Amino acid sequence: MDPAQVLQTVLSVIQSQNGGAGVFTIVSQCRPVGPGRLAKPAPAALRALSTGAVRDWARLFLMGALLETCRRVLTKVWEESDELLWLTATFEWSDETSEWISYWLSQRKVFSSARTIEVTSWCYGLDTTTIEGLGDGGMGEDGKVSFIPSLDKTYSLWYKGRYMSVRREKQNEGSYMRPKQVLVVRMLSRDPQLLRDLLMEARREYKEARKDVIDVYVAEGSDHWKHVAKQDKRPMRSVILDSGVFELVLDDAQDFLRSRQWYADRGIPFRRGYLLYGAPGAGKTSMIHSIAGELGLNIYILSLTAMALDDNGLKSLIGHLPEACIVLIEDIDAAFHRGMKRNISDPEQQARLLAAQEGQQDGGAPPPGRRREGAGHEGRILFATTNDYSALDPALLRPGRLDLHIEFHLASEYQARELFRRFYTAADGPGSSETKDVDEKGGNGAVCTSSSTSNVSAGADKEAEKGGPQAGNSMPAVPSEALNGLPESVHSVYVGMSRKTANLPRLTVDEVEELAERFAAAIPPRTFSMATLQGYLMAYKVRPLEAIADAPGWVEKRLQEKLKSAAGSSSK
Repeated sequence: MDPAQVLQTVLSVIQSQNGGAGVFTIVSQCRPVGPGRLAKPAPAALRALSTGAVRDWARLFLMGALLETCRRVLTKVWEESDELLWLTATFEWSDETSEWISYWLSQRKVFSSARTIEVTSWCYGLDTTTIEGLGDGGMGEDGKVSFIPSLDKTYSLWYKGRYMSVRREKQNEGSYMRPKQVLVVRMLSRDPQLLRDLLMEARREYKEARKDVIDVYVAEGSDHWKHVAKQDKRPMRSVILDSGVFELVLDDAQDFLRSRQWYADRGIPFRRGYLLYGAPGAGKTSMIHSIAGELGLNIYILSLTAMALDDNGLKSLIGHLPEACIVLIEDIDAAFHRGMKRNISDPEQQARLLAAQEGQQDGGAPPPGRRREGAGHEGRILFATTNDYSALDPALLRPGRLDLHIEFHLASEYQARELFRRFYTAADGPGSSETKDVDEKGGNGAVCTSSSTSNVSAGADKEAEKGGPQAGNSMPAVPSEALNGLPESVHSVYVGMSRKTANLPRLTVDEVEELAERFAAAIPPRTFSMATLQGYLMAYKVRPLEAIADAPGWVEKRLQEKLKSAAGSSSK
């Protein structure tokens, strides 16, 4: 009997009976419905239904079970075959490993012939695809753009004779139920080593391409570090400090990184902290960036004032740091006035809060599969900066918290002289500090290295390579009409830029040395920050002779401004 006919018969029987009793007679034709009374016998159609329908339904059930079993078996076989034939690796899109693979793919022109692609001006600081004509459109510097895989599109290529595919997709497994993007790489091979070779090759090429670049991250939330920039490594000579200051910190940091076993043998937590304090604009942050380049470490900036952090949030951020990196906390004194939730009556609690950043938290072994927070990530270097040393909590100044304290003063005579020399000497010219020992005249900063609270008179920085064109170099002319409508003070800043290159003074090394001496003599020692002096010279970037001539008047004007500012502060 056809299943449709069976269903129609059942429905007709239900409608012809009272209270649905007729349905029950399918199973039992005669049942007592009262004392001494029997139900009426079922019709012949229902008697046929009680045997044929059950047989048909049982047959359908068996067929369905057989089909589902076959489906599951085939699915299992397919999955196992897929695992045997394919190697699959998944990379989180925001992780550095995805950049390894993306850069590796870009070098093999995988996306050059793709018909669907995403284009971004974020070039990761590396050599990327350049499209002619985009240089003036604001889309990346000099028209540089990056090609990245489109979402849910599969790209194919060959690696060592093996077919492989790349796919970027979203997964709903991110934190707070937010989807995360992943890069899925699949390779048709049974040798797992082939996938490892690909990963190591991609990492090697990426590291080689960015050997002159450092990454900068900032804290985002309480459990995530956001990549914000790639910066060219800043050379040592671009940071002008009193003699020996830079070398002191660099040598100490290098010695620390080489001493892991020494720390382990003596049971000392493997971490190192530096406190840079003193005048604003004196070069504290610039020195940190230069040291990061010399050590080949990335910088993780932790702002304690931009976000409210409690102990758990701070520990979580620290737990997501790599083993070797530089943690930078700027204006650490402000953290004890606002921005952090903490018990201000307990100095030891304050110390523990900062000690978490140095890997000093106690605790046993972490559970399997979990990273140990704090001590599990030793090897980091902590730099903290402040303009007000006296505002720091005493708990931070005790030995073992921040190991080396370095004071930065306003510009010395040596720093003013060296700033002028580098400002008007080409970086690769005969007067550069790479070919001339700029320290032979020495500095006037004392260096003390025997104490964990050493005080070092320090200065500030100036990036010679990026400080503008040097004397005698080509210079783009600025039309005089561009100055129309601007204040007279602005005219004096840009007037030198409108001159023709042929009229620029061409100074010999000896002439630059003489002018540098005159400039240093005109600047009172320990009166202005290096940032202030750099700002003054920027107004005379192609006019060194005028910079010397105007320096006394500028100094007098700035001193008068300082006196007025101090008088105003006193009256308030």
